[in-house]
Amino acid sequence: MTHRPIHAPNLPKPVGPYSPGMGFERLVFVSGQGSTDPATGQLAGADAATQTEQCLKNVRTILQAAGSDLQYVLRCGVFLLDMKEFEEMNGVYQRMFGEHRPARTTIQAAALPGVGLRVEIDCIAYKP
Repeated sequence: MTHRPIHAPNLPKPVGPYSPGMGFERLVFVSGQGSTDPATGQLAGADAATQTEQCLKNVRTILQAAGSDLQYVLRCGVFLLDMKEFEEMNGVYQRMFGEHRPARTTIQAAALPGVGLRVEIDCIAYKP
């Protein structure tokens, strides 16, 4: 049994000493993803909806690099800077996941790692 780091060339660089994802057998653990747009290196937008969409695009990029995708996500952790933005985040989250409903925890964080960052999302998925 071995684990392996998962990287994708079209992702923002991690802000610390960690891998964007880690694979173990058929499981994929995705590190918390912010809303940095890899094409610009900037936050995708200032609002929770735009940031949630970019977070999930970044999560999907890592999952696809591992041979998985959003429909194979088992659990998500969502970290919001302000819980008042829950509905805004939730609408985008529901659209991105469609009918798939992974287990999820959503919390309000005291701070997130980046100026202007309002949303961060991590997940655990599997490879089909």
